[in-house]
This record gives sequence, C-alpha cells and structure tokens, in this order.
Amino acid sequence: MNSFLKKLLFLISDFFISAFSVLITALLTENFQYLFVNRVTPFVYLMAFPSLVVVLLYLFNVYHIMWEYSELIDYIRIFAVTLISSASLYIIHFVVPDTNFTLLPSNYLLISLITFALISFIRILLIKIKKPYKNLDGKDLENVMVIGAGAAGSIIINDIKNNASKNKYSIKCLIDDDPNKKGSILNGVAVVGGSEEIVSAAKKYEIDIIIFAIPSCSTSKKSAILNICQKTGCSVKILPSYFQLISDPASIDTTKLRQVEIEDLLGRDPIDIKVGSVLNYVNGRTVLVTGGGGSIGSELCRQIACHNPKRLIIFDIYENNAYDIQNELVRNYPELDLVVLIGSVRDENRLESVFDKYKPELVFHAAAHKHVPLMENSPNESIKNNVFGTYNTAKCADKYGAKRFVLISTDKAVNPTNIMGASKRICEMIIQYFNSKSNTEFVAVRFGNVLGSNGSVIPLFKKQIAEGGPVTVTDPNIIRYFMTIPEAVSLVLQAGATANGGEIFVLDMGEPVKILELAENLIRLSGLTPYTDIKIEFTGLRPGEKMYEEKLLAEEGLKRTDNRLIHIGRPISFDEDVFIKTLEELRVKMADDNCDIRAIVSSIVPTYTYN
Repeated sequence: MNSFLKKLLFLISDFFISAFSVLITALLTENFQYLFVNRVTPFVYLMAFPSLVVVLLYLFNVYHIMWEYSELIDYIRIFAVTLISSASLYIIHFVVPDTNFTLLPSNYLLISLITFALISFIRILLIKIKKPYKNLDGKDLENVMVIGAGAAGSIIINDIKNNASKNKYSIKCLIDDDPNKKGSILNGVAVVGGSEEIVSAAKKYEIDIIIFAIPSCSTSKKSAILNICQKTGCSVKILPSYFQLISDPASIDTTKLRQVEIEDLLGRDPIDIKVGSVLNYVNGRTVLVTGGGGSIGSELCRQIACHNPKRLIIFDIYENNAYDIQNELVRNYPELDLVVLIGSVRDENRLESVFDKYKPELVFHAAAHKHVPLMENSPNESIKNNVFGTYNTAKCADKYGAKRFVLISTDKAVNPTNIMGASKRICEMIIQYFNSKSNTEFVAVRFGNVLGSNGSVIPLFKKQIAEGGPVTVTDPNIIRYFMTIPEAVSLVLQAGATANGGEIFVLDMGEPVKILELAENLIRLSGLTPYTDIKIEFTGLRPGEKMYEEKLLAEEGLKRTDNRLIHIGRPISFDEDVFIKTLEELRVKMADDNCDIRAIVSSIVPTYTYN
C-alpha cells in the first residue's frame, strides 16, 4: 500500500470514528433522541466535529507518522486534537442557534476520550497485525539491537524511526552495562540488560543486526563487547570513533555506520598521536619516501601530502603501486609538487642521481623485502635489498645533507630466527653507524605485524574465506603483536618529528594476539561460523618462523617518551670498523647465490639463530 492511500484510509477512518463517538456519547447520556430534532444539530455534531478532528490531525502531522515506530508524544498529539475539537464543539453549541441537543461539559470530555481511544486503537492494531514489518519500498525490516543507551544510542534510534521509509531496521531492544538503566525505556525501546544478555537477547528478539553505539568506549571494553557480539552470528555495525563524532556530530546516523573490522577486536586502545602537530616539520620541505607505493609507504605519502611539503618524491621499484598512489595524490592534492620515480634502492647510481637532483631534506626508508618464508628461500636477495638498499640510501642521505632519515624496521629484528629479521637488524646497525658519523639524524622505527598490509595474514585469510576455506594457521598457539596501518604510520611520523638521532622507536602494542583467534573472528565477521561453515587447518611453523615475537633486545632497555605507548630503545654499542669490514665481505659473498651467507650474517648479528 502506498503512502497516499494509507493516509486517505486513516483520514476516512478517523472521520467516521469521530462521528461514532458522538453517537455513543449521546446514547450513554440518554440524549440520543434529541440528536435529530432539527437540521442544524446533526450537521454540527456529526459533520462539523469529525471534519474538525481530521483537519487538526492533519495540521498536527499525525498522518505523516510511521506508526510502526510511534512514541508517546505521537499519541499525545491525537489526545490534544480530540480535546481541542470537543472544546470547539462545546463553544459551537452556544454560537449556533436552533440546537436543542444539550450535553454537560463532562459529556464533551467523554466524546474526546472515546474519539482518542478509538483512533489510537486503530493505529495500535495496525502495528500488531503488520508482521513482518516492511519499509515503504515493501522490503522486510531487519530486527536490530542497539548497544549503548546513551546520547549516541538515542540519536541512532531517532534516526531509524524518523527515516523509516528509507532504512530497513526495526529496533527491538537496547543493551547497556549501567545497572540503573535496566528496565528503562529510551525513545520507546526497552533496555533489557547488560552485555551478559547480548547472546540471549539476540536469540529472544530474533536479532539480525547489532549496532554498537558507544563512541566514547575504551578500545579494550569495546573489544570485549564486540567479541560477545560475534558469538550471536548477527551482523555487527559500529559508529565512528568518539573523536570523529566530536569533529562531526552529524556522523551519528545510520548512513555513517560501518562494519566491525578486525582491528576493533585487538583489545587495546589505539596509539594517540596528534599527527597535525607532528607533521609541522614536513611543511615546506622536500620529502623522499622509498617504497612509497607499499602499504606503509603509501600511507606515509597520504599523511605527508596533506601537510604542505615543498615537494614529495615517491621512489619505488614496483610501477603498479607507484602508479596507484600517484593517481590518488594527484586527484586529492592537485597543488602538490609530486615526483614519482621508478627505481631500486639497490642501484647506487640511480639513488645518487635522485639525491643529487632533488636534495631531499627528510627521507623515510620503507623499501624492503618482508616475507619471511620467501626470504628463507632467497636469503641473498634479502641481504641485497634490505641491507645494502638501506646502506645505499643512508649513504646518499649523509652525502647530500638530508636533515633526517627514518628507517622502517620490525620486531622480527629482535633475536631473529630468519634471514629477513636478521637483515633488518643489520639495517638498524647501519642507521646507528651513520648517525655516529653524520650530521644527518638517523633513527629506526620498530613495530609488529600490520593489519591489512600487502602480504599480511588478514588479506590471506579474507581470500581463503571468500574461496570457502579452509583457513590455514601455522600453529594453534602462535601469537603476534598487531597494529593498524594508521598506527604504524603515526609511529613513523612521531619518530621523524622528535628524533635526536640514533634511537630505535618501539610501539607498545599491548598484549599479543593469537593468530587462531584472529582467524576465528575474521570468519565470524564474514557472517560465517568457524569450523562449521569454514574449516581451519594447521599447517605447522614455516621455515624461520617463531611462535612469538619480541619488541626489544635484552640489552636495549626502555625509555619512555611523552606518549606512554611509545618507547625508545637504548642503542647497543658495537665495533664499527669490524662491522663495516664484515659488511664488505657480505657484499662480495651475496653475489654468489650458491654461497650460504647466513654464517656471515650471524657474525654481524650474534642473536641470529638458524638451522
């Protein structure tokens, strides 16, 4: 039934209900025999009164209300209309002559009450018999549970009710951990309990969608609640963060809801860095990002581009990635002086020409091989690209007077059991070596696995789920530290802003996460059930892979910064002359693919162990 026809039927129904209320009142007050004494009386009571009721109902916007989502105020409108109409009828009795039909003032109130009761009853009856609910497009509505009976939850409920013709939601219940709110009503929706009731309430009310509406909730508590939500099998949506809502209050509506992402389940608060103030040092400077097309490199470029660098240079060997980030930045920052160059950090001559021509003041070195199993099979390539790519870039930064050089490192550099981790530890030592010799400030940034980055476990799991499984996990007990791409980039930028030279910046990533739990949560986020819809297989640890990762060498210690989640590792001293001599030996040996270079690497990195 379309909207116009529904309003017309309501109008006709209300007209006859109003007339019927007069007849019932006349019968109850024994005035029925006087109602038709003359021509004026029937017209005033049986025509003018109903007409006045429907006109006032229209003016009070009662015919525009979606009664499936009605509130108390909507019924108060109807009651006000009937009171005004009966009061007007009482006045008409004295104004219009030749009306022998008389009622007491209380009888006019009775007309009002009967009219209100019958009009309201019709609408309540409509709500009860209209199952399942449908929106104006005729689509079945989905049952919704809202978590959070606060301001954001209230706004979400109102948005759903006020836009019922556009959305597909029917709110069934509220969840809130405040015990004082249990049993209360918010905008016509009951608070049925705390987070411990989520699973049972989802089953009781046949919930399809859960909306998490506590934007100020700490990440650890949010993670705990969302993990409970995953057990319901419902689709879970979430509001933007508290800080997004502060800057854009209009964000609190159903159009801004997003799907829960795996980073929402990490169980720790995100690193809080005021990137705006950090990036002041980028303003007006020439910035070079090696590996600028990769996950970390491209996000660095985005953040740098919006803070007015004099020039941004993207240097990458993989032209497709470089092409993608180039198009994005040209589209979003048309005034940006952007230079995109294809080349390898292995190529000393190419790097020399870039540094000689553009004289970058800030260098972010993100170019590297990072896949542990692949590097185990091609160890020489790991050394060529990671170690000597870093050496070549650092050497040019020193020679051409860059102000600051920031190396992207990894927690796999700590007590490495694979050649990739060992190569990154050597990179950190190269940074320390150049910092002791150069006017350029050299620093390293060490972090764990980056969620969603190219080649990381999340894209692999998503691909396996899309293909119907199985999802492969190396070991049920393997754990990793995780961070998001924005967190990783924030740490890099913080290091670039506050470095004095020689530091290794380390992010406190909270508690490590079991890869198995990550896989299970990702399957649930896809609307599927682990082990039932999608199988999980254990494949055993890969070559060079550890059961757990570490963030610092034992000798490094920890020094806090102004940000409690960022620490600085104390540099470990080493014989620099021996280091450089061994590097030259490594450079010669790595040219021979038949040469096992791991013994030489171990002599440089004593904590490196291999089979």
